[in-house]
Amino acid sequence: QVQLVESGGGLVQPGGSLRLSCAASGFTFSVYAMQWFRQAPGKERELVAGISGIGDKTRYADSVRGRFTISRDNVKNTVYLQMNMLKPEDTSVYLCSAARDAIRFWGQGTQVTVSS
Repeated sequence: QVQLVESGGGLVQPGGSLRLSCAASGFTFSVYAMQWFRQAPGKERELVAGISGIGDKTRYADSVRGRFTISRDNVKNTVYLQMNMLKPEDTSVYLCSAARDAIRFWGQGTQVTVSS
């Protein structure tokens, strides 16, 4: 059974940091690209960051480049999103996703709220 379980969300003040984790199971983790998306109420789902299966390629949305870092550990079957210099507009539900060809799996998401 495929599972993607996100953790690490919470409430943080502007300028603060959070590290999200997504633990994967039920599929061959290292052959899947992994992405972090976010979706705020009333807004479309947005790709935040992606990383290739072996971790040699990454990409970021313009809105987070330089502040967020995606990484993965193919031994622990976990992908991370380090978020620094958080802004109120980063408030959203963050979801991790695994993708390979036409196959995509989704986690349930973790809430990140940036507020003073």
